[in-house]
Formats: sequence, structure tokens, C-alpha cells
Amino acid sequence: MRLTHHQVWSAIDALATRYGFSPSGLAKSAGLDPTTFNRSKRVTPEGRERWPSTESLSKILDATGADLDELMALVRNAGKDRYEPASPIPLIGFAQAGAGGFFDDGGFPVGGGWEQIRFPEVKDENAYALEVSGDSMLPLYREGDIIVVSPNSGVRRGDRVVVRTLDGEVLAKVLIRRTAKTVELESLNKEHSPLVLPLNRIEWMARIIWASQ
Repeated sequence: MRLTHHQVWSAIDALATRYGFSPSGLAKSAGLDPTTFNRSKRVTPEGRERWPSTESLSKILDATGADLDELMALVRNAGKDRYEPASPIPLIGFAQAGAGGFFDDGGFPVGGGWEQIRFPEVKDENAYALEVSGDSMLPLYREGDIIVVSPNSGVRRGDRVVVRTLDGEVLAKVLIRRTAKTVELESLNKEHSPLVLPLNRIEWMARIIWASQ
């Protein structure tokens, strides 16, 4: 079988998705530079195709627990099997989410700079994914986990939410109480104290609808 550049990279993307990683998350989990599998790294500035090394492939198999047969099955199918999501959604890291230019005033994803992750179709066409950093949501969400956020879904008490403050801080918390003036949030990690924020300090709040485990 003759391997193509498209087949190999599609297989890596499909393997990442199957095991709940973004391409950058898979690279980090494998002990590689987080940008190793970025789409921009797959072709040189001169337009020459860049292939992953056998060492990189070995490391991502170790990171996912997959075997070579599983990877080759994805290669033969150009990375498309029944586990591959129907469509891509935008993806950025928590640190990026605190910067300007990624969201509008309502908390909807805008602008460039987003990566993409393929994910089963969700009802919210504005859904996006964030890569978790920090330990405040342990033991449920770990560093490198992917959470999918739905800005169009209603938020109720007890929901897991992402909150962005007017200062640009982005938090993954549990909504405990919302009054006319404040929002009370709690971390799943009990080492972090509950947080009460004035409502006028919150830019937007959106519900988490899925997370990799």
C-alpha cells in the first residue's frame, strides 16, 4: 500500500479525536512540542510536504494506548471511520481564551487563530472547544482535557460552566447560585474556595455540554 501525506495526517487527527485529544493535546501528552501536529507544520514554507517521524508515531501510540494495527486501519481509511465526528468546531486553549479577539460580547467564537477539532454534531452551531489548563476542576477535568461549550444553551444551577470576566479571566466552574447582583461559583477541586463575582464583572457565561474523559 502506498502511503500518502493526507492519509497519514488524517489518521493522526482521527486517533487524537478517538482518544479525546486535540492535535496539540496529543502532542503534549506524547511528550512532544505542542505545535508538532499543527496544520501549519505539515507543509514547509516552500510548500514541501512534511511527514511525522517514526519516533513521533511511536510516542503517540504510547500516549493513547493504541497499537500499530489501529493506526494503520485509520491510515487505510484516510482517517475516516465511524468514530470520526461529522463536522469541525473551533478549538483554543484556556490561556488564549482570556486574550482579546476570540469572542464577541455575547461569548460567541469569532476571528482567526482558532484550531479545529472534529466532533459529533451538536445542536448549537456556535459551539466551540477549550483545552483545559490548571487543576481547579480536578478530579473531573484534567490538564489537557477538551471541553465543549454551548453559548446558546440555557444555564441553570448545578451546571458546569465557563465564565469569562471583564478582566479577561476564563474560569471553568460549577454554578451554585445566581442572584440579581452576584454569581456564586464552585470548583470541583475542594482545595479551591468558592468564588462570588459581582454580575457586572462577568462578560459572559456558557454551559459545558461535553468533556473528554
